[in-house]
Amino acid sequence: SCLQLGLERFHGVCILGFNSAEWFIADIGAILAGGFAVGIYTTNSPEACHYVAENCSANVVVVENHKQLQKILEIQHKLPHLKAIIQYGEELKEKRPNLYSWSEFRDLGKDVPDAQLHEIIDSQKPNQCCTLIYTSGTTGQPKGVMLSHDNLTWTAVAAGRFIMLTDAKEKQELVVSYLPLSHIAAQMSDIWSAMAFGAQVFFAQPDALKGTLVDTLRDVRPTAFLGVPRVWEKMEEKMKSIGAKSSTLRRKVASWAKGVGLQTNLKRMNGYSEVPVNFRLARHLVYKKVRKAIGLDRCTKCYTGAAPISKETLEFFLSLNIPVLELYGMSESSGPHTISLPHAFKLSSCGKEVTGCRTLIHKPDRDGNGEICFSGRHIFMGYLNMEEKTREAIDEDGWLHSGDLGKHDKDGFLYITGRIKELIITAGGENVPPVPIEDAVKDAVPIISNAMLVGDKAKFLAMLLTLKCNVDVETGEPGDDLTAEAVEYCQKLGSKATKVSEIISSKDKAVYAAIQKGISAVNEGAVSNAQKVQKWVLLEKDFSLFGGELGPTMKLKRPVVVQKYKDQIAQFYTDVDTAT
Repeated sequence: SCLQLGLERFHGVCILGFNSAEWFIADIGAILAGGFAVGIYTTNSPEACHYVAENCSANVVVVENHKQLQKILEIQHKLPHLKAIIQYGEELKEKRPNLYSWSEFRDLGKDVPDAQLHEIIDSQKPNQCCTLIYTSGTTGQPKGVMLSHDNLTWTAVAAGRFIMLTDAKEKQELVVSYLPLSHIAAQMSDIWSAMAFGAQVFFAQPDALKGTLVDTLRDVRPTAFLGVPRVWEKMEEKMKSIGAKSSTLRRKVASWAKGVGLQTNLKRMNGYSEVPVNFRLARHLVYKKVRKAIGLDRCTKCYTGAAPISKETLEFFLSLNIPVLELYGMSESSGPHTISLPHAFKLSSCGKEVTGCRTLIHKPDRDGNGEICFSGRHIFMGYLNMEEKTREAIDEDGWLHSGDLGKHDKDGFLYITGRIKELIITAGGENVPPVPIEDAVKDAVPIISNAMLVGDKAKFLAMLLTLKCNVDVETGEPGDDLTAEAVEYCQKLGSKATKVSEIISSKDKAVYAAIQKGISAVNEGAVSNAQKVQKWVLLEKDFSLFGGELGPTMKLKRPVVVQKYKDQIAQFYTDVDTAT
C-alpha cells in the first residue's frame, strides 16, 4: 500500500498515535517498502510534527484519530513531499483528497505485484537506515537518529539473549505495550525484541499512564515489563496510600514483611543464596498478594530505564520482593547498552554491558568518574542531515560520547553519576551533580513530588520544590488538591491543609518547618559547603508533560524549568539578606 501511494526510497512514513497493531504494521510496512519508519510523539504540537515530517521528507503520515489528524491538516501545506494521510483508530469524519481510512489504505496494495515489493526488499542492505528516532532535545531542535537494519536486528537479539528472554518455541513471553513507540525503549522492547523472540504483545489503553495501566497488567499478567521511573513511582505512591488505609494488624504484618524482604534481597544481591524461613512466610503472606494485585505475579523481568530512578523507590519494591532492574542506554545506541540481571545487580547501578557492547570512561578524574562512551554494533549511523552534530557525538575512533558522567566499580558494574550538561558549576567553580541532592530531598520530605536544584554561576545553591497533588486524568494537568498520602502527612505534622495553594498562601508553619528540617538534614550530609541547599521555594503547580517541564518519558527538562520559573530563581539571588 505504501508503494501504491508512491513512497520513495529513504522517505519517511510518520506515525502519530498511541500503541496499536496498526502502529506496528505501518512501521514494518514502511521499512519493507524502502522508506523510513518515523514515530512522532502524540503530545507534539502541530509545529513539532511539522519539524519531524519535513526533516525526514515524509511521503505518508499515519494518524490515530481526528485529534491527531487536525495537527497534520494544519501543516499539510508546508509539507511538499506529503502524498497521503491515513487514519486508523476511528472512522473518518470527513472526505478529503489523499486521506484514507485504514481499510482503504490496506486495499491499495492489492494491485501491486509481490515481485515489485520483493525487489525492493532484496535491494536493502544491513547498513542502510530504516528507522528514525527523534531525540526530544532538551536544547534546540530534535535530531533524527538514523538506525540501520543491523542496528535494530542485532540489538534486539543481543539484548534479548542477555536478559534471557525465552524463545516462543519453548515458552512465549508476554509483554504490555504502552510506552511511546516513538521512543527507542518501547520500540526495542515491544517491536524488535518481541519479534526476534516471538513474544506476545498486548496493547494497553491510551490513558494507561493516567491510571489504567495496572488494570491492563492484571488482565495480561506479563512475564517481562519495562517501566520508566515515573511508572514505578506512581505504583509506589498508590500502594502506600492503600497501605495507609488498611488495619493496624495488616500494616504491622506488611511492615515486618518489608523489613525481611529488603534484608534478604540485599543479602542475595551480595551473593548469599540461602532463603530464611521468615522470608518464605512473608512471601506467602504478603509478597505473592502484592504481586497479584499489580499484575506482576508472573513477571520475572521488571525493568526501569530512560531516566534516573531514586534509591527509595528501588528499595520499596525490593522490600516487597520485586527487584526492579535498571538498564541504561540512549537512542543513539539503539536503546540498551548496560543491563542489570536478577543474579547480577546492585542498587543504583545500571548493570553491565550487553555482550558485544564496550564502554570507555573518557578522561576519568581521581575517583574514576568520566564521560561514558560506547562502542559496538548498536551504535547509530548518525543524525539525519546533521553531519556536524554527528561528529560531535561519534569521535574519530568510533566511540559514541553519551554526555553522561559515570564510573565502573571493581566488579564491572556501571554507575551514572550525572550529566555533563546538567552539572551545576557554581560561581566558586565547584561542580555539583544535581540528581543525588534532589533525590535526597525527596527522600527526606515525602510530600515533595519534584525537586530541582539551581545555582549555575551563582554564589550558592537553591531549590525549586513541588508538592504531591492529584492530576486531571483527562488533560494530565496537575491540580491544587494534595494526594491522600500528602494530606495524611500534613495531618501528622499538625497541619489541616488539603490544597497546595493553602500551604503556600499561608506559608503553613508545620509544612514549611518540615521541609526546612528535611533540607537541613540533607545539608548535614553534603560533600562540601558549596553543595548545601541555602534557599528553596514551593511552586504552585507540580511539573508535568502538560506544563512542558517533563519530556515524553517524564524526564526533567531543566532548561525549560529554568526559563519558566526564572523570576522565582532570580528572587533567590536578589534578596539582600544572606542565605540562612
